[in-house]
Amino acid sequence: MQRPYIICHMVTSLDGKVTGDFLYTKECEKATEVYYEINRNTKSNGFICGRTTMEESFTNGHYPELSGYNQVDEMEDFVPGNLTGFYAIAFDTYGKLGWKSDKIIDEDPGYGGAQIIEVLSKQADERYLAYLRELNIGYIFAGEKEIDVELALFKLKNTFGINTLLLEDGSMINASFQKADLIDELSLVVAPIVADKESKPLFYDSVISNYKLINSNTQDGALVLNYKRK
Repeated sequence: MQRPYIICHMVTSLDGKVTGDFLYTKECEKATEVYYEINRNTKSNGFICGRTTMEESFTNGHYPELSGYNQVDEMEDFVPGNLTGFYAIAFDTYGKLGWKSDKIIDEDPGYGGAQIIEVLSKQADERYLAYLRELNIGYIFAGEKEIDVELALFKLKNTFGINTLLLEDGSMINASFQKADLIDELSLVVAPIVADKESKPLFYDSVISNYKLINSNTQDGALVLNYKRK
């Protein structure tokens, strides 16, 4: 396989929603704890999230000040020399995330210490590339205007040696993986709650694909489901 094995790992409501106010209710607390426990216990090379999720979870909306940076000479992939094997993959099409370190700072060992890799389109500001290089943050280009998911995964496998990743984002990025037939496994923690109409589904858009249930159990009132692609 010329790409990483992808496990889509999500907390969902009973009606299949993955983002929304329901995630912050008391009824969802146990399911969220189970989700993080599975994250910590799953053998992988890290996780994938989009810009919005990375902002909310790790950069707190910080945007880099680029006025002091010069444009890099060439828009080529940058691979730092100190690869760790545990990565936070940021799908950041236009290069907006304001990192302060080359690794995720978080108390949870499922996330903390993950080395950051930015996945960009060639619409990213060349000064942003200089900013990433100053922080020793690796980046790859995967598309001219939008991110080509298949190309991104090919580069992550063949440039960084990444074999397995958890996809832990929302409807839009999940959908781009699903429509490209790039989700090998589904790991779902179903909370005992129905979401409201504003909440977003597992896939914003999708095509028919078949999975086989390989494990199911309950933990702290949440239903844990694991499917593999047929």
